[in-house]
Amino acid sequence: MGDYRIVTDSTADLPQELVDKLDVTVIPMAFKIGEDSYLDYPDEHELASHDFYKRIAAGEEASTTQISIAAFSDTFEQYLKEGLDVLYIGFSSGLSGTYNNSVITAKDLREKYPERKIITVDSLAASMGEGLLVYYAVMHKRSGAGLEDVAKWIESNRNRLHHWFTVDDLNHLKRGGRISGTSALVGTMLGIKPVLHFDDSGHIILMQKIRGRKQSLNTLVEHMEQTAENPSEQTIFISHSDSLEAAGYVEKQVKEKFGVSKTAIAPIGPVIGVHTGTGTVALFYLGNDRGSGSA
Repeated sequence: MGDYRIVTDSTADLPQELVDKLDVTVIPMAFKIGEDSYLDYPDEHELASHDFYKRIAAGEEASTTQISIAAFSDTFEQYLKEGLDVLYIGFSSGLSGTYNNSVITAKDLREKYPERKIITVDSLAASMGEGLLVYYAVMHKRSGAGLEDVAKWIESNRNRLHHWFTVDDLNHLKRGGRISGTSALVGTMLGIKPVLHFDDSGHIILMQKIRGRKQSLNTLVEHMEQTAENPSEQTIFISHSDSLEAAGYVEKQVKEKFGVSKTAIAPIGPVIGVHTGTGTVALFYLGNDRGSGSA
């Protein structure tokens, strides 16, 4: 069985410490804020997420750029030349054209390296939801699973990967076309916090509008109670955009309610943060098939 390298992108929001533990490769995605352009590295050495959110809060405009075919080719070839196969786990195709670029790259490189295997898998996920699939891929690899088996596991289980998240500022969702301007205005006036989820196509869907910040956080945990399978045996990921205290609150609830012992909390990086703004808290776990997102 040939050895292989697991590759993902920075939208998985895996912090450098976890990247090192998992021994995976992360391709940085580009973003721009104001007149400045950066690459979104796990160690945040170009721009720390906290500083990014300070600039967003100050009103600076931000945008992102999908990973180019050239960037994919450079990364994949690095391992193909070493005699390794490649498994790429990518950002949801429902949110970006990045995954399609990986497919084009893989097709080209298979012709150049016919003896090597290159498999790309659409995570249909984002942030630490994508990161959690990468985590499980590594766990399966370390248990002896081959490239094809790990890819099949992800494809079979990606729609069991639940993303429940709430945002504090509705205006970023409005700019991203997730909700109407009227909904954003009315929601902000009434203190309404949306609770969102991913459907089976990897698109974000608005599930509920909850009154009050704390209740919206409690709602994330309630959905986990309704949909998670054997939560005490799972590793649970929580991500946040400059809201560590709120993420810690959700972690505490999850541990107390479900007996969860393994959790990880990490910041939402700038590429995802462009579309969520500050104050986002997201909860990721395995459960029943998420379907349309109903519990």
